[in-house]
Amino acid sequence: MSFYEERILPHMIDRACSMGQVMKLRGQVVPHAKGKVLEVGMGSAINMEFYNPENVDMVYGLEPSEGMRRKARPNLARSPIKVEWLDLPGEKIPLEDHSVDTVLLTFTLCTIPDWHTALQQMWRVLKPGGELLFLEHGESPHDNTRKWQHRITPGWKKIAGGCHLNRHIADLIRHAGFEIRELENLYMPKAPKIAGYIYKGRAVKPVGA
Repeated sequence: MSFYEERILPHMIDRACSMGQVMKLRGQVVPHAKGKVLEVGMGSAINMEFYNPENVDMVYGLEPSEGMRRKARPNLARSPIKVEWLDLPGEKIPLEDHSVDTVLLTFTLCTIPDWHTALQQMWRVLKPGGELLFLEHGESPHDNTRKWQHRITPGWKKIAGGCHLNRHIADLIRHAGFEIRELENLYMPKAPKIAGYIYKGRAVKPVGA
């Protein structure tokens, strides 16, 4: 990775993803995690404060950026929950089939280059009946905002670590075979609409799948 990707971008992403409204939304999603958790795109581990240690056995933190893993150290030190790093990209998850109870995605699907393969891997490692918890930003249903999202995304990706503004998160999750049980969409207060349309909810891998 370049100097920008390892030394500058992690600070920019961490600052943007830890603003007040973002943290409030994280606090509505992360506490539902239970058992063995796979957090894809763990970043600087800013979700650790929201995990319920009484319900979580451990967390596999998938994070390919060494810069992000360095920034995570203080947050990990403050948490009683065991975390095991997985430093491969989201398209390659080095875990056994049906080995985790919960998969957590927070502002991650926008950046994974091959989102389809990554979601297939999440499906593979999740136990039947297990939950995929998600908090993502993506494509707006409103024509004017969506138009600008498609227009800006090619340039935006180059400065924002591959982030796509225009992915329809719910459709991606359904396409991978998950059943969405809860979904809330909203514009995040005080955020630009092109980057602030939120998909928040939970999906299930059907029993027998």
